[in-house]
Amino acid sequence: MHWSSRKRGPKTDPDRSARRVSGKGTLSTADEELLRTLYAEHAGALFRYVLRLTSGDWQWAEDVVQETLLRAWQHPDAFDPARGPARAWLCTVARHVVIDAHRARQARPAEAGGEALQRADEQTPGEDQIEQALQSWAVADAVRSLSPDHRAVLLETYYRGRTMAEAAQSLGIPLGTVKSRTYYALHALRLALQERGIEP
Repeated sequence: MHWSSRKRGPKTDPDRSARRVSGKGTLSTADEELLRTLYAEHAGALFRYVLRLTSGDWQWAEDVVQETLLRAWQHPDAFDPARGPARAWLCTVARHVVIDAHRARQARPAEAGGEALQRADEQTPGEDQIEQALQSWAVADAVRSLSPDHRAVLLETYYRGRTMAEAAQSLGIPLGTVKSRTYYALHALRLALQERGIEP
């Protein structure tokens, strides 16, 4: 839709038309005539003005002009001749619509397209390494909080990969003791991890 290529309607005085507006907010015959007059006299100039405000974005400019004319229809009392020319009011409203839209776009986070998601996917391994390092420190801290007997059993069975029998021989304690210490050490470690915000 090209505003500048549209034929203009008959030339009428917008201030004279404004005198016929009913102040009720409903579209009377006079309101409809006013709206048509406003469109015929101001839409082209308003569109060119808004096109500059939107940096040449035709679709956005068309939306702004439409919203401005909608607000003109909703507030016909704004065209009282005592308040000034209609075009000044229309341009002010259009500028406010553009400013509001610009602020809304800045307040909303940018949408991620395929390229941004691919970059995020490429960055994930580094972030995962950091997360793993932090989690490793938390686990090491939790293990340090265990009693020396519990630490020794877990060191032999989990970190060195020994069987219960091999751990019993290495530690010089009975096999049953290794099994019970391993059970209680794992229980204590689970609690220590939960205290540090890690779910085992």
